[in-house]
Amino acid sequence: MISLLQRVREARVEVEGRVTGRIGSGLLVLVCAEQGDAEAEADRLLAKLLRLRIFSDEAGKMNRSVQDVGGALLIVSQFTLVADTRGGNRPSFTQAAAPQEGRRLYDYFVDRARAAHPDVQTGEFAADMQVHLVNDGPVTIPLRIAPPTAP
Repeated sequence: MISLLQRVREARVEVEGRVTGRIGSGLLVLVCAEQGDAEAEADRLLAKLLRLRIFSDEAGKMNRSVQDVGGALLIVSQFTLVADTRGGNRPSFTQAAAPQEGRRLYDYFVDRARAAHPDVQTGEFAADMQVHLVNDGPVTIPLRIAPPTAP
């Protein structure tokens, strides 16, 4: 799975004028399932982002996780994270999981996040969303968890 984490002071997602998710301080997590991904990759991605030390401590050093600071998560599906721009000027998205599998893994990821973290909000899978955020820092971290390769 591939994701883009943004440390935010606040963020919200709107679909057709209604807010589907809103958080204060925490992480905006843009996430996409890739072909070959399974629950194991979702679990590893979640574990990594919950422990990633990208929030400041008293000395201003990035030394605390979203869990350490009591931050929220806003999880938004975004298949364009897998864009392949190597050929031509039109991105290819063929590495994204098929829509049904992408939705299944997104829902699994959100369910696991809600079981592991007290404040989880979401966008709406496959919707035309407007994402509003105040990036804190700015801090933006790409994070990819690939399936194990066969020997």
